[in-house]
Amino acid sequence: MEDVKDSKLRRFCSKNILIILGFSSIIAVIALIAVGLTQNKPLPENMKYGIVLDAGSSHTTLYIYKWPGEKENDTGVVNQLEECKVKGPGISQYANKTHEISIYLTACMERAKEVIPKSQYQETPVYLGATAGMRLLRIENEGLADNVLIAVTQSLSKYSFNFQGARVISGREEGAYGWITINYLLGKFTKKSRWFNLMTNESDSQETYGALDLGGASTQITFVPQNQTIESPQNALYFRLYGKNYNVYTQSFLCYGKDQALLQKLAKDIRETDKILRDPCFNHGYNRVMNISDLQDSPCTKKYKKILEFQQLQIQGTGNFQQCQQSIFQLFNTSNCPYSHCSFDKIFLPPLRGHFGAFSAYYYVMKFLNLTSEEPYSQEKVIDTVEKFCSLPWEELKRNFGEVHEKYLSEYCFSGTYIISLLQRAYHITPDFWKNIHFMGKIQNSDVGWTLGYMLNLTNRIPAEQPLSAPLSYSTYVFLMVLFSLILVAVVITSLLIFHQPSYFWKDVV
Repeated sequence: MEDVKDSKLRRFCSKNILIILGFSSIIAVIALIAVGLTQNKPLPENMKYGIVLDAGSSHTTLYIYKWPGEKENDTGVVNQLEECKVKGPGISQYANKTHEISIYLTACMERAKEVIPKSQYQETPVYLGATAGMRLLRIENEGLADNVLIAVTQSLSKYSFNFQGARVISGREEGAYGWITINYLLGKFTKKSRWFNLMTNESDSQETYGALDLGGASTQITFVPQNQTIESPQNALYFRLYGKNYNVYTQSFLCYGKDQALLQKLAKDIRETDKILRDPCFNHGYNRVMNISDLQDSPCTKKYKKILEFQQLQIQGTGNFQQCQQSIFQLFNTSNCPYSHCSFDKIFLPPLRGHFGAFSAYYYVMKFLNLTSEEPYSQEKVIDTVEKFCSLPWEELKRNFGEVHEKYLSEYCFSGTYIISLLQRAYHITPDFWKNIHFMGKIQNSDVGWTLGYMLNLTNRIPAEQPLSAPLSYSTYVFLMVLFSLILVAVVITSLLIFHQPSYFWKDVV
């Protein structure tokens, strides 16, 4: 009778102990998984956003940038998220119709609202930087320029973003920020394998690239001279980026963007002719009629102004590269240099060194002419290509490039010749040095231009935030993982003892 009772007791205890052990093992496994997942789950992105509007002489483009709240070497790691081209001309063209500026900017600002999370609106800074077009308007009429900026401010302030102001940036700033953009995207400030590099071996080094920017109204050159004192203080800039100091030369030439340079050339040439100008910088068979007032009212053409008996000018293209270049060369006065080395108009220019990234209109013109491969073309090849293009009849161009706007198509001969002339005559680039010029549009999906450099410089002033931390401290995490692991091990060992040595186990229990 005792044996029966003893057997029932053992079965009862065995059944309950197995239930307890099974439950304990399940709890231990769940606890391990829960602690592991909780501690190692992806942290929410701590991203910040910024908007920069590039208000150029011929158009405005809105760029949206993002960067992590935690910064690297005190500078935000900024990437381009979105680009939106505003429909219409540059904001300087709204000087006498400022009431239209709000509508002008609406589409791209609404796009920004779609791209940026609503929770980030109030923390997202918005900047508008106006370049050479507004610099020229300020020279012509400072009051009108101020009215345009006031209208822009009123328009952008209506949005929920953190509007930081609209201003006309200087040519020095435009050149310097373009230099920052190129070197940032090429990985010249930080040694990171993920950054894009050009195919040349030189790009593997940390030597910075120079920057060549060509717009409609101005052009900039910026680079770090080699062991060269910058003889004119107005051309020197100092930066500290990613923990390193840079002594940079920069110069902006107002009125020497491709659009204003064309006006200068035409204003210069009509002094020697009647109301018909046979121009070698336009393809043979091309005709255009211009108002003399449109030509002479620009501040850039004042030095060529002459009282004329006619109100309109008829341009007839003759399409000759050599003659066009000789006419363009006359825009650059390279005499009487007061320094050891000059570009033109008595402007100091140190000897060029290293590689240069040429962007904006440099890139767009050369891309149209199919001269933007990663392996740079020789100067001879570039000249030959432009010369052949200029010699093509206008009717043939229209047949082959019918999708291109007529105004742009008609000016590619001049623009290509102007780029060659600017590099040769203004910057003294030799045939051997030409291989160091790289025409760039985008790097790492970011547009090459001054706006990214502007944002990078601004993020230097944004305080770095503390990194988001895991829910548990490291010591607590280790303690809990060890504790639940020991519980699970104890359960497993106990279970093995019950099943493999039951007599030994029950001898102690009963």
